[in-house]
Amino acid sequence: MELTLIARVRDGLILATSIEGNNDRGGDTSMVKYSNQAKMLFKKLAGAPAQQTVESGPYVFHYAIIDSVCALVLCDRNFPRKAAFQYLNDIGREFLNYNSSKIDSVVRPYHFLDFDKYIQQAKHKYGDQNRYTMNAVSNELQDVTRIMVTNIEDVIHRGEALNILENRASELSGMSKKYREDAKALNRRSTIFKVAVSVGIVGFLFLIFRFLIL
Repeated sequence: MELTLIARVRDGLILATSIEGNNDRGGDTSMVKYSNQAKMLFKKLAGAPAQQTVESGPYVFHYAIIDSVCALVLCDRNFPRKAAFQYLNDIGREFLNYNSSKIDSVVRPYHFLDFDKYIQQAKHKYGDQNRYTMNAVSNELQDVTRIMVTNIEDVIHRGEALNILENRASELSGMSKKYREDAKALNRRSTIFKVAVSVGIVGFLFLIFRFLIL
């Protein structure tokens, strides 16, 4: 497990992290790219699946949305998915148990750095891949076969695609409104023309009638 982060779902604000994975505070520079990708993933949580695996180069992000927070971990591709999601649910629920009442009021990132102690314990528990340890937790692990697997580029650009669709929908709405306004104006001009022609014909017939009488 290379990087662990916990963020607030509504705005992607990072609340807690594993100290080894905190690249903003002197972590491994090779992880900066993945740390930035994780931050972008947090910004794309609106409408995203509650649990997802996102591939990025030799690594995969696993994340789980639990109530108001999202727990995310970066792992090697060969790390067991079930163990990764059990780890995420473990740290996510433990974080909520102690900090749920404070989450909405936090304004600065990494406010709960002291939670790293629990993250380290959970890493040791779920990161030990020897057979005895994995068998010990296997009965508690959820079925992850239906959790969506996607690519980091697809997720990052998802918001851009949605913005394009929204802009096009807005343009179509504007065109439709203009069409309705033009149609109304055309109908008004048509009505005025018909009335004018009718008045003209009546006036012409009236003049002819008077001429014949005289």
